[in-house]
Amino acid sequence: MTPAQKLIALLVLIVLLMGGSAAGAWKVQGWRYGQQLAEQRRLHADDLSAISSAAAAQVRSDQDKRLALEQRLSASDQTHHEALTNAQKDQARLRDRLATSDLRLSVLIDAADSASGCSVPAGTEAVGLVHGGARARLDPAHAQRIISITDAGDRGLIALKACQQYIKETNMNR
Repeated sequence: MTPAQKLIALLVLIVLLMGGSAAGAWKVQGWRYGQQLAEQRRLHADDLSAISSAAAAQVRSDQDKRLALEQRLSASDQTHHEALTNAQKDQARLRDRLATSDLRLSVLIDAADSASGCSVPAGTEAVGLVHGGARARLDPAHAQRIISITDAGDRGLIALKACQQYIKETNMNR
C-alpha cells in the first residue's frame, strides 16, 4: 500500500468515524427529543384531564342549581295554582249564592248627601245584623257583574304574585 492509499484509507476511516459519531449523536438526540415530546404529551394529557374534570364539575353544579330552581318554581307554581283554584271556588260559591237569592249585595247610602238625588229605597233594617246607615240592595244581575269583575281582579293579583315570585326565584340564582 502506497502512502497515498494509506492517506486515503486514513481519511476514509476518519470520515467513517466522524459519520458514525454524527449518526450516534443524531440517534441520541432523537431519543432525547422523543422523550421530551413524550413528556410534553403526558403533561398536555394531564392538563386536558384536569380541564375536563373541572368543566364536568361545573356542569354538574349548574345542573344541580337548575334542578333546585325547577323544584322551587314547581312548588311555587303549585301554591299559586291552589290559590287560584280556591279563589275561583269562592267566586263560584258567591255567584251561586247570589243566583239563588241566598245572598244579596247591598251598598251603604249616604243619607246626608242631598246632591245625589238618589231615591233608592233602603233595604229592610230588621233583617240581619246590619250596622251603620241605610243600605240599598243591588239588582242580582249587577251583583253578578261585580262578582265577575272581582273574580278577574283576584285572578290578576294571583298571577301577578306568581310572576313576582318567579322573577325573585330566578334572580336569586344568578
